[in-house]
Amino acid sequence: MHDDARRVLSSIAPEVLESPMVVELADFPVAPIMGLILGDDDPRIDEIMKSIADYEDLSPVPASSPPIIPRTDYEPSEVVAGSASIDPIATARLHRRSELVLHGPSHGNPFVDVELNATFILGQTEISAGGFYDEDGTYRVRFLAPAVGTWTFATSSNARSLDGITGELQVVDSDRRGPVRVVDGHFAYANGTPHVPVGTTAYAWTNQTTELQDQTVQSLVDAPFNKIRMGLFPKSFMFNENEPDLFVFPRDSEGGWDTTRFDPEYFRNLERRLDELEQLGIEADLILFHPYDRWGFATLGTTADDRYTSYVTRRLAAFANVWWSMANEYDLITTKNRDDWDRLAGIVQENDHVDHLLSIHNWVDLFDYTADWTTHCSIQRGDHTIGKSVAQWKRRWQKPVVVDESGYEGDIDQGWGNLPAEEMVRRFWDATMFGGYLTHGETYVSDDDILWWSKGGTLQGDSLPRLAFLRRIIEQSPSGRIDPLPSDWDFPTGGAGNYGVTYYGGHRPRYRDIRIPEGRTAEIDVLDTWDMTIDRLPGIHTGLVRVDLPGKPYCAIRVVLNENHSESDRIEQNV
Repeated sequence: MHDDARRVLSSIAPEVLESPMVVELADFPVAPIMGLILGDDDPRIDEIMKSIADYEDLSPVPASSPPIIPRTDYEPSEVVAGSASIDPIATARLHRRSELVLHGPSHGNPFVDVELNATFILGQTEISAGGFYDEDGTYRVRFLAPAVGTWTFATSSNARSLDGITGELQVVDSDRRGPVRVVDGHFAYANGTPHVPVGTTAYAWTNQTTELQDQTVQSLVDAPFNKIRMGLFPKSFMFNENEPDLFVFPRDSEGGWDTTRFDPEYFRNLERRLDELEQLGIEADLILFHPYDRWGFATLGTTADDRYTSYVTRRLAAFANVWWSMANEYDLITTKNRDDWDRLAGIVQENDHVDHLLSIHNWVDLFDYTADWTTHCSIQRGDHTIGKSVAQWKRRWQKPVVVDESGYEGDIDQGWGNLPAEEMVRRFWDATMFGGYLTHGETYVSDDDILWWSKGGTLQGDSLPRLAFLRRIIEQSPSGRIDPLPSDWDFPTGGAGNYGVTYYGGHRPRYRDIRIPEGRTAEIDVLDTWDMTIDRLPGIHTGLVRVDLPGKPYCAIRVVLNENHSESDRIEQNV
């Protein structure tokens, strides 16, 4: 920090200099940090910002090298078009990755010197998939077929030997559900099965040792999660000082990064982990950029950013379980503005033949999710009324809302990382009742600095079985989802059709009066969301029913109406 800026802070708000956040977040924008420390409505923030304006670091961002345009004469005219060899093509399966493997030229730098595409055609459906260079003269074009049948394909390339290769790809049926889409404001797999994200966070787990990565996968086997947020670049932050063995880019001769090439070994490891996640039914929410960086990946420049985004998208788009997150905490990456995010998202869309889910995540300033490239909202916000915020965001943007960061269950010394398990579970239930989705994270102190939220490893939190219980309640809904239902003023009700759940959070009512719609009968359960019990009231119920409750926090009442009801039926509660 500039000495004069430090003197300004000392005179206006000395408590700022005593905050650990000033050290941990020293490279990040000042205004939001002041807001976190002092409170957004503190009038001193404006005074501070005006007083330190003269000390702003206006150092120019390093100039970006010009893009490398593949040349049409990469191979001489004597090379026969389409003469590259192609591996035998196995029968493909619906919603499962297939690939064309071609063996062609390796001179120069094929990562940037060669452009390769393949067009796949079935009837009136035509899909273009971008290829990529792997290594040792090997090129791949991956394809995730959306329909069964005999697809024809033809390649196009500036390398003559790779241009004009044709063939057929037979696609047969499979039991795979396919990629997740947004359908009518909800998430669903391509085969129509509902997807209700119950996610977790392990930002840098694939940047750890093989043994630790294996342990992370094993931990996920018995965990309740069906989505995980994870980055490609490693993370530099508290508890994250180790150096990975592999990176997206190889080193150049001077020890820097050669951003014109990519490390196939890094990607093979990542791809193996993506396949393991898919086998567990887990979606991989891949974060392309983030600010927690000591290697220079957040400041590569426009050309390298574009090349990286294109390569990653082409290489990974055929993995059915991939989601794209343009950034974690985009508003801390000061080298990129809204135009940059729009451009980079456009590159993803251009190179993603599957049209995977695509969003971006904030630190303080919510992104404008009216952007047509965002399929859903990926939000950071931690407060006691997360459900009501979800309802507001859904009305504002008319898109599914995933609160991907609401705080972490744990016991570290940071407020965002020492939530009790009870509060983590309560936030999940609160968001669910309002039709939103939450993402878990875990930050328990460990002598070896292996915290799940970043490095993965072993899960130990008490929220895990309770989140599995929540998934069970959601999946028992006739729609497989929980949507907001008409509720009383004090507690939210969610469900679908004849299935309604009212959640009481941290409150402790001893009873609740439930009114069953006239002419209807219902079954009633008392749910203890912490003890994970379901107690059914004996009998079939009509009219006004007093439901006794245990007077404990984190309970709910589930009412299931019998059939032959109208859409106007409403389960009423008398306070």
